[in-house]
Amino acid sequence: MSSNLHKAGKAFLNQLARNADLLMDTYLSGTVNETEENAKAVAKLTSAGVLRRGESDEPLRLAPNIKSMLEEALQDEKGRQVDTNIGSALATIKTLARHYKEAVHLHDYPGAEAHLGELSELVFNLKESLRHATRSLWSRINNEFGYVGTMDAKIRENELAQTQVTELLASLELFRFDELTELAGDLRDLRRLLVVSLQHTMVECTGELAVVQSRLLALLGRFREIQGRTRLLKGFLLHTQQHPDYRVGEHTHRVNVPALFNTSDACIQSAAVDVGDASEERTLIELVGLIRRRERPDAAKLAEADAFALGQTEAFELADEGLKNDVDAFFIAVIDQASSLSALEYLQEKQLPWPPESWLYQVIGNFDSLPLEQREHFGLDPALRDDPIFSGNKYIEDVHIWLN
Repeated sequence: MSSNLHKAGKAFLNQLARNADLLMDTYLSGTVNETEENAKAVAKLTSAGVLRRGESDEPLRLAPNIKSMLEEALQDEKGRQVDTNIGSALATIKTLARHYKEAVHLHDYPGAEAHLGELSELVFNLKESLRHATRSLWSRINNEFGYVGTMDAKIRENELAQTQVTELLASLELFRFDELTELAGDLRDLRRLLVVSLQHTMVECTGELAVVQSRLLALLGRFREIQGRTRLLKGFLLHTQQHPDYRVGEHTHRVNVPALFNTSDACIQSAAVDVGDASEERTLIELVGLIRRRERPDAAKLAEADAFALGQTEAFELADEGLKNDVDAFFIAVIDQASSLSALEYLQEKQLPWPPESWLYQVIGNFDSLPLEQREHFGLDPALRDDPIFSGNKYIEDVHIWLN
């Protein structure tokens, strides 16, 4: 393993040495001057992570760690003033933005270009530092803190990562884009750097940090569950070591049976009629035979019937006219009392002569026959009862009517 790292590190350093001119030109100018001659070298440095591009439309720049190494080696004080702290970085960004606006106002275009270059470099470093912090948290989550051995250490690392996420989210709250928008004014370059670019990065990092925080909480719960089970197992092993003659007792001999032994499903399922069972055919035939059949008149008797003649129809009264009038009186009582009334209770209270079944059918039919504009003023709620034998069948025991 160490020999592979040695070879990889040596190859990386040789690559930096072969492209020293390109790297120093990039360090001094801030961006890579991509040409056809250095296209191959630029591609290799980009794949190695030495050069990075913040956005798809931005030029290539040195990675923050490579730039920090050069700043430390060259003791470049101007470059070393860049602070990864978001509060300090924002203060520096606002100062450079004011320098740039002043230079543009005074028509000092070389100075404005220099300030804009420093501002672009600082914004790029700030965005890369935020993305680097998010990538670092994701890498620690993906390997489940595999660089530490014990479960307690994993939990501590998880809590540390949650603290870092909280601090990063609190740092992101320092961005005040209304102030940055007012500071940028109508200068397009400043708005692109201070508003568009920073806001896009902040939204991206905020969303990823929210997902990271939820993953950390889920991972912490898993770690604590494993820790609890491990402690339970270790406690049981310690108990068996201290008491070699310990044997688990028969749970059926206990007064209070543990809930663990009562979690199995019931052996006897709920009863239901099986119409596909051939052994129940006789019982089903008997049940069908009890159903009332419709009596059809004999054809011979119809042939012998006396002839009749059409004449004036006598006036007659429907047998259910009184039932309908009583139901209408029931609805009028609902309107008068403006409260929910039970149809059966009204039938018993008024001592009406109608059978309960016919009474309920007439109440429901009268409600359904109302015009739509009148039915909207009433509400109907049937009281249902399940069939004791056939599942899915319900009986209407009572009907409640009220005024909306």
